[in-house]
Amino acid sequence: MLQNRIIKRILAYFARGLVLVAPTYFTFVIIKEGITYLDSILPIYIDTSDKQNLYLPGLGLLIIVSSIVFLGFIFSRFVPQSFFSFGESILKRLPLVSLIYYSFKDLITAFVGDKRKFNQPVLITVNSQSNLKKLGFITQTDLPNLQLEGYVAVYCPHSYAFSGELFIVSADQVQVLDNLSSADVMKMIISGGVSIK
Repeated sequence: MLQNRIIKRILAYFARGLVLVAPTYFTFVIIKEGITYLDSILPIYIDTSDKQNLYLPGLGLLIIVSSIVFLGFIFSRFVPQSFFSFGESILKRLPLVSLIYYSFKDLITAFVGDKRKFNQPVLITVNSQSNLKKLGFITQTDLPNLQLEGYVAVYCPHSYAFSGELFIVSADQVQVLDNLSSADVMKMIISGGVSIK
């Protein structure tokens, strides 16, 4: 009896410790691996007096981030928009290149920039009989190419994965969630509903 209580208490302490340690550890590992990968793109070695190279971790990442910020500043301030339009018109004519370029461009601009797509969280009715609902983000409010009037495109990310599904939903089955931020809804979806404020 006493032995069972001791084992249960040890397991409870282990679970509590795991809750404290695991998220911190995995956050640190993911950030560290991300920095290491980006740093490996542009590794910087400095010659020292004893004929050995000194590796400064993070310096390559700092140079990459600074260069991207600098290019963003230069192209925003000094390069006319027509230059981008001309460059993109050339890329549009190259079949495989245009597919890769526009896929990445659309993905990046969905998260950052002036035309962000994941900024309108919604609740959609998937099955009206069972009142089954799904969380997602409106990505298109007008679908003229599909000739669907009164429909919107809603992207629903999967939990614990970097994937999702695109639903074309009747606008009357979409409930806009103005009281929740996009970050909170994304966190809720990715965590499988565990992270709810």
